[in-house]
Amino acid sequence: MEHSSSPRFTLHHLEVLVSVAETGTISAAAERLHMSASAVSSAVTELESRLGAALTVRRRAKGVRLTATGAVALAQARVILHHASELQLGTAGGGSVVGPLRLGCYPSLAPTVLPSLVTRFADANPGVSIDFREGDQRALHRRLAEGDLDLAIAYDLEIPAEWQVTRLGSRTQQVVLPASHRLARTRRPVDLAELADEPMVLLDSPPSVHGILEVCARAGFTPRIAYRTPSYETARSLVGRGVGWTLLLQRPPADVTYEGFRLAVKTIGAPVPDPVDVVIVHLEESPLGRVASAFVEHAVESAVAAPWNCDPVEDKAR
Repeated sequence: MEHSSSPRFTLHHLEVLVSVAETGTISAAAERLHMSASAVSSAVTELESRLGAALTVRRRAKGVRLTATGAVALAQARVILHHASELQLGTAGGGSVVGPLRLGCYPSLAPTVLPSLVTRFADANPGVSIDFREGDQRALHRRLAEGDLDLAIAYDLEIPAEWQVTRLGSRTQQVVLPASHRLARTRRPVDLAELADEPMVLLDSPPSVHGILEVCARAGFTPRIAYRTPSYETARSLVGRGVGWTLLLQRPPADVTYEGFRLAVKTIGAPVPDPVDVVIVHLEESPLGRVASAFVEHAVESAVAAPWNCDPVEDKAR
């Protein structure tokens, strides 16, 4: 007996499954899709019937969770919907780069990297709409896994195996001191051991914090942490007020805090820190569309001459 190769489900069925999985409840998915809750529930039930498998476990008080089969179906549904969207955008755009781009970025990278990349790409591709979100590694990983982001700009520190990595360049940790500090006017690099007994302002944002503590350990001491902050600019402002020193990978053009206090940025003499790559990432299982692929190419080309990049590269993959 011949079997039809045509699928027994529609793109609408897949869209409902994805929305239910991402929102966690039938009612939230219904609100997102502008449908009634009963229609959403019926669509999920119909999809399960047509596939001959249970995809969800629905509990009135606890929302919806996917079965193991449902998790596999969700990943495949996202790929199918992605390709369908690409087909529609490609034919509507006549070959031009048209459509949305959802981009994530580490907060400490965003001020110096994101504005130029985003605005220049948007100027060159007026048919693209860009939505970007800042977040630490955990937040970006969750958003990528849930399909909320197409790409993310990050440091190549503790990158999950399921992220596809394209290298943009590298940066090296530097010591940031108040301008009045005894080492601020020295012309030589600063050895971290010289700061062992002084209070530190820690940029407490994973995974950057791990690299900071690791280089201090290599210098033979555990830092005396006076303040912790996940904010790059707050760390700089606290140092500017003279409450401690810090280690940062970023350096704005002006060594001045928001409040107008001057900073001294010094190279580390010992231990020499390893350079940290700046990368753009996406989930390996999620194929890049035309817009995302164009942005990766734009980012690599722009990084070669970017003022923030201390070690630009032309190769496009790790």
